[in-house]
Amino acid sequence: MTRIALDPFVRDLDGESAALRAAGPLAEVELPGGVHVYAVTRHAEARALLTDSRVVKDINVWNAWRRGEIPMDWPLIGLANPGRSMLTVDGADHRRLRTLVAQALTVKRVERLRAGIEALTNASLEKLAALPAGEPVDLKAEFAYPLPMNVVSELMGVDAADHPRLKELFEKFFSTQTPPEEVPQMMADLGTLFTKIVDDKRANPGDDLTSALIAASENGDHLTDEEIVNTLQLIIAAGHETTISLIVNVVEALQTHPEQRKKVLSGEIGWDGVIEETLRWNTPTSHVLIRFATEDIEVGDRILPKGEGLIISFGALGRDEEQYGPTAGEFDAARTPNRHIAFGHGPHVCPGAALSRLEAGIALPALYERFPELDLAVPASELRNKPIVTQNDLYELPVELGCPFGGDKK
Repeated sequence: MTRIALDPFVRDLDGESAALRAAGPLAEVELPGGVHVYAVTRHAEARALLTDSRVVKDINVWNAWRRGEIPMDWPLIGLANPGRSMLTVDGADHRRLRTLVAQALTVKRVERLRAGIEALTNASLEKLAALPAGEPVDLKAEFAYPLPMNVVSELMGVDAADHPRLKELFEKFFSTQTPPEEVPQMMADLGTLFTKIVDDKRANPGDDLTSALIAASENGDHLTDEEIVNTLQLIIAAGHETTISLIVNVVEALQTHPEQRKKVLSGEIGWDGVIEETLRWNTPTSHVLIRFATEDIEVGDRILPKGEGLIISFGALGRDEEQYGPTAGEFDAARTPNRHIAFGHGPHVCPGAALSRLEAGIALPALYERFPELDLAVPASELRNKPIVTQNDLYELPVELGCPFGGDKK
């Protein structure tokens, strides 16, 4: 089996995903830093593995870890070994941690956030409208980033004053280009910041999920301080990064498919369809690290060996022709059915999926209603991915807003 090296600069994610699919349902992969794992690249096999109890999240199962081959300054160590949270445990411990988070993120409770999300969206649109006319705007920085970061921070009780430092640290956390000598300090700084947030909430509890986790730990649910801190970090990281990329990717998809954009803006195609197709076709999460096989597991005509690491390559399996037919590589906002698994599957499905969909479902229609003439300020071929092997993330999304609805052309 030929090993495919994932490009740390993510210069051609579509081409890389196609190569992974061509390698079969299970591909041998080299992660940045020379770390060897396997990747599942097909939809059906991914669904099966995500519900297979022989695939676990305990890093101590990993042969390479037990042999001491994974250095603590590996740029992706924070994703492979992020500390104890629902991301790294299985079975009863996973259910215990996940239940507390899921109770705060039910569809009904998420819907209660609608008014706040609408207010934040409108405030961002007002700021966009106030920018100098005719000048390109980075829609990612000015619109896609602030909304999810503010929403998840409010949900978790994180002060807006911490946002700049969080942004700086998460940039290093996800990047494959963070110098190895900076990795241990970055991890320590993240731990210090989130520990401070938890300590502040313990002293001054509020109506937020962090306070609820602290209260649960004091009422017999036995959450350790480490579990609370790591759960906070996990939700903040995943809760804003995925939605940022989703909003950016929808705009890019619509602007490069003008006929479908016209149907969306006329109401012929609904926004739900646009969001679900973007999640499939240009998924925010390209690869999820990392699970481990407790025994040899058949994956199609291949074997995932006992003790080896497995990543879920959502960028590859989202365009699997065996699942979506011969048009799998095409963007079709009217596609139905569209049973993708961009938010995971089974017991480990993302508990924040409903919140991400709600934010995108509010922000995107409002953006195009306010700026119906919005267009890319550069050719799509010039948009560049950030060096993050786990996230499908652009450096920026330069756009020309055009005349806002109800505004005067000058």
